[in-house]
Amino acid sequence: MPKSIRIIGAGLAGSEAAWQCARRGLRVELYEMRPVRSTPAHQTANFAELVCSNSLKSDTENTAPWLLKEEMRRAGSLLMEIARQTAIPAGHALAVDRDKFAEAVTDAIRREPLIHVRREEVTRINENDGITIIASGPLTSDPLSREILRLSTDPSLAQLKGEAGAPSEQLYFYDSISPIVEADSIDMSRVYMAARYGKGSADYINCPMTKEEYDRFLDALLEAQSVDAKNWENLNYFEGCLPIEEIARRGRDTLRFGPMKPVGLRDPKTGQMPYAVVQLRQENLRADSYNLVGFQNHLKFGEQARILRMIPGLENAKFLRYGQIHRNTYINGPVLLRESLQMKQHPNVLFAGQISGVEGYVESIATGLLAGMRAAALALEAELIPAPRATAFGALVNYICHADSKNFQPANITFDLLLPLDEATRRQIRDKKKRHAMVCQRALKELQDWLQAYADIVHLRANQPLTPAV
Repeated sequence: MPKSIRIIGAGLAGSEAAWQCARRGLRVELYEMRPVRSTPAHQTANFAELVCSNSLKSDTENTAPWLLKEEMRRAGSLLMEIARQTAIPAGHALAVDRDKFAEAVTDAIRREPLIHVRREEVTRINENDGITIIASGPLTSDPLSREILRLSTDPSLAQLKGEAGAPSEQLYFYDSISPIVEADSIDMSRVYMAARYGKGSADYINCPMTKEEYDRFLDALLEAQSVDAKNWENLNYFEGCLPIEEIARRGRDTLRFGPMKPVGLRDPKTGQMPYAVVQLRQENLRADSYNLVGFQNHLKFGEQARILRMIPGLENAKFLRYGQIHRNTYINGPVLLRESLQMKQHPNVLFAGQISGVEGYVESIATGLLAGMRAAALALEAELIPAPRATAFGALVNYICHADSKNFQPANITFDLLLPLDEATRRQIRDKKKRHAMVCQRALKELQDWLQAYADIVHLRANQPLTPAV
């Protein structure tokens, strides 16, 4: 009989991992602590709830995010299929109606007879009994964090993020979520629709600022009152998701070179590029709410309302959600994990999702898919080599397992992680777009060979479709 498979967490990674195991005829126990115990950021009990944003990054062909999504599509990702079916207009990006997306994932998992959902918190892991995938996400509870620390304790190894022997509270960095405004409260006479550089359809609302408006906004932001520090005196933010007030403190023009960058967003009313721009992205299919792109912050709600209403077009904004901050937990992957996402010390325990050391929705789904495939192979006692280094799958896992363990931080998929072309080809092909296309073509070819080798040893369940009808 195949070994039992237990998955902790029904977020993006856990849901995908469970689906991948069930596709191969294996029974899964999927644990989700919500709604028995909630988190500081989740609002529902649905699986795969998107918290920070509703964007799954660029859909432009031959970009690194596109390549990762294309590899997942070819590998039969449930969540990528549902994302396409619940997509909303977002220019050249893939964005989803977050409610419909989570509802569809929850329904698909519930309808799968091989997945048994258990609504309870896991606080203890038996590393010698069956196979366990820990996909508890960045908001892992304190009891489970302490249990992960126990599994990671070995005198010869550094521990989780922080010094050897450090308590579980050293396992974090801090992350933030952006505000959402009601669409009807936006003054459309003061804004314009556009996509940066004209890429894709003009689906973003752009709020242009003059230098004077920007300076007033910046001064108010720098003087704003943050949420009481309490136990957060030494905040360790993730560089890719800094609060706007933290960015602003680095210099008066840092916002204009970051989330308020006006380049490629010419105002059709003036024919000129604004001094700064705030972009709003559609939140759902009804288009009744918009997300302030890149405007995650750690300000008190009253301060947020006052300052964000200084943005042209948002003078009377009604906020459906204010920006917030929450703790994100992750492990030191280079110390603890093999390229199979198994723990070095406990091969029956795998990690997937943001807790494994990746950043971003797409990356979390990808590691869930890979962990599910690996768990299925382990349960069936089949040999499986890791995804090729030249693929986006392989590049992401290579980073998790081989980055500098002393300065390890979660990472998004980028071309910097992908295996470069050989030196002779790089000298011959000067055009960066052509080189990126060649890297993507090579990745997809190697992926296909790897998927075929996997299919030869681990077969899909009879009559099981590649992806479900949603």
